[in-house]
Amino acid sequence: MTIFNLISMLGGLALFLYGMRVMGDGLKQGSSSALKTAMSMVTNNPFLGFLLGLFVTGVIQSSSATVVLTAGLVSAGIVTVRQCIGVVIGAHLGTTVTGQIIRLLELDGGGASWIKLFQPSTLAPLAAILGIALLMSSGKNKAKLIGTIAMGFCILFTGLMNMSAAVSPLSQSETFSRLFMSFEGRPLLGFLTGLGTALLFHSSASVGILQALSVTGSLTFGAIYAIMLGIYMGDCLITGLMISIGASKDSQRVGCVHILYCIAKDMVILAAILILKQTGVLDGIWSAPIRTGGIANANTLFNLGAAVCILPFTGIIYKLTMKIIKGEGEEQVSRAEQVAAALNKNLFASPELALAAASNVIGYISKTAAENVERSFQAIGKYDEKLLGEIDRNEDDLDMLTDRVGDYLANLSAHVRIGNETNRLNYYVKCVSEFERIGDLADNVAESSTEMHDKKITLTSGAKYELSVLHEAITDVLEHTHNAFMRLSANEARYVEPIEEVVDDLIIRMKDNHYERVGKGECTIFAGYIFIDILTNLERISDQCANIAVHTISLNEPAIADAEHEYIRALHMGEDEDFNQKYKFYVEKYLDNIQELGKSTTEA
Repeated sequence: MTIFNLISMLGGLALFLYGMRVMGDGLKQGSSSALKTAMSMVTNNPFLGFLLGLFVTGVIQSSSATVVLTAGLVSAGIVTVRQCIGVVIGAHLGTTVTGQIIRLLELDGGGASWIKLFQPSTLAPLAAILGIALLMSSGKNKAKLIGTIAMGFCILFTGLMNMSAAVSPLSQSETFSRLFMSFEGRPLLGFLTGLGTALLFHSSASVGILQALSVTGSLTFGAIYAIMLGIYMGDCLITGLMISIGASKDSQRVGCVHILYCIAKDMVILAAILILKQTGVLDGIWSAPIRTGGIANANTLFNLGAAVCILPFTGIIYKLTMKIIKGEGEEQVSRAEQVAAALNKNLFASPELALAAASNVIGYISKTAAENVERSFQAIGKYDEKLLGEIDRNEDDLDMLTDRVGDYLANLSAHVRIGNETNRLNYYVKCVSEFERIGDLADNVAESSTEMHDKKITLTSGAKYELSVLHEAITDVLEHTHNAFMRLSANEARYVEPIEEVVDDLIIRMKDNHYERVGKGECTIFAGYIFIDILTNLERISDQCANIAVHTISLNEPAIADAEHEYIRALHMGEDEDFNQKYKFYVEKYLDNIQELGKSTTEA
């Protein structure tokens, strides 16, 4: 083997690794929506989790990516540590699909021309033609993504063919043959070799390199099994440590599960090989040359057999994990901190999951802000220091979560694709500030209750009745706004603007009634200042809801996105019959209720 063969081999290795990365990244991007749906289906059944891990890894072609994403979901509280064990096991089997694809290298078409279509020497240029055609001729993101995957496939096989061609002279080298033959009697040396290879490349790449070397005819089953055990261990150590360093306890537990499973897998495989060797079952293949297909089959059988043996004992892995990485101790983590844990940067590998995590946190912000609005109404009705303390604590949580979401979305922006994902990210950026502002306004209303208590001011019975009607309308608009956001529903969002308009009309009528009460001497000037201040803050709450609603409609109907103000103007001009009908309904429901009020009473 000359220096030129070495250069060619290293160049082929570089192409192979790059092609695997391009293809894997494309597959992950293209399957983000399916991945999000699949990962949400995890149950406490380890077998279903196993199938899920197998499916997801088979799609994205990276067990490490699957485990990292699972760690993010566990940290976010979406999946439990116990549920993730089956997913981790399935991921190990799913990654063997790469080896089965690579085995096409040994496909011999012979006289059948149709079989030659599946040889890498044919598939690579076909993939290149398809890929470049889609990348250069199509403006659609989905087509470009398919083109990227095809180009990655082409580069991967081109690299493999270059490696195979470069190392083929080694088939004549006695030194190289003796080197791998020596591994048969020295499994520890083979294990360390595989371990070192996996520390440089991930498991699929390491197995692929081993398959490329198999063209020399010097590799045997007795030599490669220990190398593969080392590859498994090296890959799991890298991934396990990557998701454990500086992470939450639950993320560390996922890393521990990953490492414990790999140790158990290696032990099961080694025990099976020793038993089969002693009984003579492996005598026929032990020293015989093994090619790419044999390595691919061994890789699949090793992982399948280990999964079958270990799946019934996932409870033991869970107990060991919980003993190795103990709980948080006496310190209690607040609910808001638990929610913030959903914003795990490990999910950036799948932007769809990262966006879903952000959506869940913003949904919590929305719910908490609405709860503070409800508490502020209660505080106006009856002063309660404990209630006001809860409002203050929730407001601090809202500020913290809003900052966390803002930073998370800013960092995520570099990972999302232009199009639907970018639009949703921008939508979340707009909405989180609107929801946070609702929390601020609720806090303002709560402060008014404190001022009323300190100055010994009470509202008239008429003002209290009006506030009860407004309370119902504000609760209604908040509920529709929250549902519209969580479901990304334009239909739900269309209920918001009619209610917001009725709230505006309601507050105008309430102010008129207030001035009438002041004129009659039923209400003092000082009480009136506070009452007007409360109405102003409540009106702004409904305004924030209207902003969120129109953002939601724009997300679903891009034509409105660039003309939101024109869209709102058209509604207010009566040009939308659906809006008109809803507005009439809410006028009858709320505004008509305060047209005629009973006698008002003066403040105490």
